[in-house]
Amino acid sequence: MDGCPLLNSLISDIATLRSKAKPLTNPKQKHCSATKMSAFKYKQVIVTRSDLEMSRGKIAAQAGHAAVSAAEEARRLHPRWWRAWLREGQCKIAVKVGSEEELLKLEKEAKELGLPSALISDRGLTELPPDTLTCLGIGPAPSEKVDRITGKLALL
Repeated sequence: MDGCPLLNSLISDIATLRSKAKPLTNPKQKHCSATKMSAFKYKQVIVTRSDLEMSRGKIAAQAGHAAVSAAEEARRLHPRWWRAWLREGQCKIAVKVGSEEELLKLEKEAKELGLPSALISDRGLTELPPDTLTCLGIGPAPSEKVDRITGKLALL
């Protein structure tokens, strides 16, 4: 890890935040289901294409890429949002769209609203052709901003 300053910085930031974190008064607050979303001021949404024939493992890997890449974008561009999201428990919501066009439309809307985002393109080493767009990570950002573009999407 000594050769990766970005990773070292990220680990240091997380360790600092964890040391300052206050315990939740209600342990159930860690769960960010749709019925409990009002407890979270910040969230991240992972949008996955449902028109692709991906295994569950592939979906998980692509969603992981989207989550980490979008979080890193937030850490660089909106560190206050990123820190607040970490303190709250890193709320993530997984939703789906039916096409590449829908995914690209959401990415454009996220950029127009100034939200951190990451569009994921598969390398084509396993299940999909190279350069297939699979997922979009949006946020972490204020929930009301993210909901403007993802609030009506179906859960994955």
